[in-house]
Amino acid sequence: MEVQMDDLNGTVETSAGGESNNIEVGPCQEPYEGMLFESEEAAKVFYDDYAKRVGFVTRVLSSRKSERDGSIISRGLGCRGISENRRKVMQKECGEQEVCPAMVLLKQEMPGRWVIKKFLGDHNHLLVIQSPKIRKTLDEKDKKIQELSAELRVKKRLSAAYRDQLLAFIKDIEDHNAHLSTKVQSVSNKIKELEAKTGAVTR
Repeated sequence: MEVQMDDLNGTVETSAGGESNNIEVGPCQEPYEGMLFESEEAAKVFYDDYAKRVGFVTRVLSSRKSERDGSIISRGLGCRGISENRRKVMQKECGEQEVCPAMVLLKQEMPGRWVIKKFLGDHNHLLVIQSPKIRKTLDEKDKKIQELSAELRVKKRLSAAYRDQLLAFIKDIEDHNAHLSTKVQSVSNKIKELEAKTGAVTR
């Protein structure tokens, strides 16, 4: 049997023996390995909704891009863990920062088909269901972080392009200087030869 999450209407499409059926995703639906989605965004929305219901905040753990066209083909999402204040207390008391292992790994199998390859649902801290206001603030921070990260990636690409252009320009100058140096040396040699012949004639 194949199970697929619909990106728009919150239903799951199942197929068995060539027949397809649509069933609604229950309000307590949990992620599981092998669960399918029509897009990365649909999978992320589902995991975020699951996190809100369970009581934790998500974050991006990893990303992998296609070497062919640069599109995202794999995404790791996980729990942000305990609050910042509590993390600082634990770090001060224990001398280390513990990371929550709860996560989900999404992979694109083909266009329009994303699958959960790995799911870890156990947390190493208390879960707290947050108010919509707090969640909205965190979502806005995440959005700002994503925007700044995207802007930083663009600037890095521009910087690399400018660097390549500068190096190419410097190489052109060096080649031109080498060519001029060769010409100058050739003219200098001819002048010396001419002077030597002129001196021989005068003598």
